[in-house]
Amino acid sequence: PPMTVEFKDIRVRHLPETFGTAERLFNGENTEGWTYSNDNQKDTWSVVDGVLQTTGRPAGYVRTTEDFTNYVLKLQMKHVQPGNSGVLLRKVGPDKVWPRSIESQGQSGSMGDIWNIDNFPMEVDPDRTSGRRTQKMHESNENPIGEWNDYEITLDGTELEIKVNGLVQNRASEVWETPGKICLQSE
Repeated sequence: PPMTVEFKDIRVRHLPETFGTAERLFNGENTEGWTYSNDNQKDTWSVVDGVLQTTGRPAGYVRTTEDFTNYVLKLQMKHVQPGNSGVLLRKVGPDKVWPRSIESQGQSGSMGDIWNIDNFPMEVDPDRTSGRRTQKMHESNENPIGEWNDYEITLDGTELEIKVNGLVQNRASEVWETPGKICLQSE
């Protein structure tokens, strides 16, 4: 069935060159600074009461128009009902479902998992990895459906760290350090 996922308070702090104030990636009014992965996404995404929403259908994403390499990305994310989404990191190459990137999973119950999309170079814990998925280190610490979760993703050089509600849930090393887009999934 169709689902709704909401995002708000999306910020990025560049590392290591400008450890300064975080810049807003989402202004709470429109998708300025973002673009759609394809024209079908235009009806999937909307801004309502300062919140960026997606219905999840059709599959795709919105992405930053700017490239980012090293940063701390903080955002809040909630599911209105159980569903799937995520944050794609260092997306490179053409827009497609799904582009070469690292997925910081946003599926309800699985926040903090890592999905490797299109053989993105990185090292993950082999004991928690099956195929492209690296499971989070701890049981889910997500808030109940309908409540906001804090998601903090740090890409510092070749190191990736993912926190859900303040708890480190996953790490990767030897991550390909390349400029890329930040994407929010509609899935």
